[in-house]
Amino acid sequence: MKTENIIHLRKMEFYAYHGVLPEEKKLGQKFSVDVDIHFPGLENKNDNLAYTIDYSLVYQVVKQCVENERFDLIESLADRIAGRILDEFECTKVRVEVHKPQAPIPGLLADISAETIREK
Repeated sequence: MKTENIIHLRKMEFYAYHGVLPEEKKLGQKFSVDVDIHFPGLENKNDNLAYTIDYSLVYQVVKQCVENERFDLIESLADRIAGRILDEFECTKVRVEVHKPQAPIPGLLADISAETIREK
């Protein structure tokens, strides 16, 4: 029997300097990131961290990408995070959604986000 596991990291919040406008690059704003990581199932039911993905390490990768790198587009940031996760962890597929709730647009809205899905 084939099994797939998915780990979800939701609403990871960071303050960073991504955006096209000079004000966004200078003043920064809050970003939120959601990640879904697909990986082979624990078929042997081994209750051991060595057989899964350490989500504390995934969090550190996301944090490093969001806080230490700068992008004009949240699409580029989402793609960078997805690429790093695929490169650094034994996963088969990753979905990354970057939320920019304070995007500078003339109008009221709850959120703007960009999502990328990548597979090995």
